[in-house]
Amino acid sequence: MTTANNGRPVTDILRDLLAQITELMRNEGELARAEMSEKLDQTVRGVAFMVAGAVLLIPALVILLAAAVAAIMAAGLEPYWAALIVGGAALSVGLALVLGGKSSMRLRNLAPRRTMDHLRRDVSVARNQLRRT
Repeated sequence: MTTANNGRPVTDILRDLLAQITELMRNEGELARAEMSEKLDQTVRGVAFMVAGAVLLIPALVILLAAAVAAIMAAGLEPYWAALIVGGAALSVGLALVLGGKSSMRLRNLAPRRTMDHLRRDVSVARNQLRRT
């Protein structure tokens, strides 16, 4: 029977290597599930913050915007100009908030990057081990 440098038969080494690769893949699968769960939690938190913010902001904004329009009108501008100025400012701030919340929900942020890196390294190590035997 052919033996490797350390005196073990090649079949034993290959059997151990296969068992280790199987265990490694099982562990990497568990890591991927855990990482995906973490990413999903991050996304749910982002959505929850956006919803909570929207619920609190809508009535407050209506009151504050009406007050801003009234203040601009009191300064001497026509009502339509006052409404246009306040509406434009509110639109700008609202878009910034929505885009900020959306950035935490990008699909690329949900990818299990750490697991993918681990798998790449594991495949490289396994290839090197197979070359040595």
